Amino acid sequence: MLLNSLLLIIITFLFIEINQYFNKNSPLIIKPKEFKKFILDSKHKYITLIEIKNIQERMEVMIPSFNVNPQLIGISKNEIIKIHTTIKTHHPEEEDDEAEKKNDYWSAYILKAKKSTFVEIEIEYEIKDTAIDKIKCLWLDIEWGNYGPFGYFKKFNGFVLPNFLDISKVNSNNSNLVYPIKTHILGSLDDPIGILKSYMPSTCLPTDILTIGESPLAIMQGRYIDYRNVNANLISKLICKGFHPTSSLATASGMQTLIDISGPTRIIISWLIGGIFKVFGVRGMFYRLAGEQARLIDDITGTTPPYDKSIVLGPKETQDFCIKAAKKLNVNVAVVDVNDLGRVKILSTNNVNNSAIIKRALTSNPAGNANQQTPLVLIRPNELS
Repeated sequence: MLLNSLLLIIITFLFIEINQYFNKNSPLIIKPKEFKKFILDSKHKYITLIEIKNIQERMEVMIPSFNVNPQLIGISKNEIIKIHTTIKTHHPEEEDDEAEKKNDYWSAYILKAKKSTFVEIEIEYEIKDTAIDKIKCLWLDIEWGNYGPFGYFKKFNGFVLPNFLDISKVNSNNSNLVYPIKTHILGSLDDPIGILKSYMPSTCLPTDILTIGESPLAIMQGRYIDYRNVNANLISKLICKGFHPTSSLATASGMQTLIDISGPTRIIISWLIGGIFKVFGVRGMFYRLAGEQARLIDDITGTTPPYDKSIVLGPKETQDFCIKAAKKLNVNVAVVDVNDLGRVKILSTNNVNNSAIIKRALTSNPAGNANQQTPLVLIRPNELS
């Protein structure tokens, strides 16, 4: 009897894992590679190059549609005089037929296994003079079709085209012991170490500590998912109901994102064990068993716009990032997760001896959790300790 029950459990979990495997989405990924910006008074032009890559070794996938909806974040529609989008393909095998490219028709394209293609997106817009200083960034909302052995569905991706700040105006030298640093809205076109170098004050000392939030770092690493791409199943809809409403795992899509990362078996077992421990007054066991991402995932509305409609994962290789950044910038570096309740979690730092100072300095959450655009915080430990 016991053997039969154990066999049934194993078969059930095997079926769940197989179902998860075959429900995987299209192997196509999209990533911005570079951009250029041109400004003439109130007229602006962005040109960005997007790479679409097929990471599957055998599957060919077709792209029957590709549409871009540009959104100027920070200004209202009545402040926009005009805006125009042009999409040009740069497929490796196509001839340079400009007439074909200018007719605004997207020809269905087959992307072969382990191959890439490129798309150039040009956004021209004119705005009222009163709106020039209000623009925070240009957000490209991309809706494109994927067609293959998995069927057909639409995918959604978004990218920020940066609107860099004048550092001399927003980050003048500050003598405060804990100093939040304002930046432009960060995106996957930004280099994390380059951002630290660009915005850190020129007066930084080797003993200073420069912290960066885990979500801004993850965003620069491209680790965010449009909620429309998440297909929540019955398991995620069931498990999410056992979490506090404020948790990022309390929605089916948030939980499904974790399941896609850690696997359904691990999450189900973690949920069951966590529930048992909770009965005996031991909380947090689920998060210990389900993996680091269980604590780091931010559901929609948890991040500053335009990422408020994205599920943001935790950053990767944070220890390596801290060591490289500290060596290059000659300053201590830490990746942190801070909230308004005084909770400070240090994901990684190049110098663990600074941990107590970092926690004490960030308890009041000087960077904020709203739209302050201050993902960096400078701590001067010699005077703070």
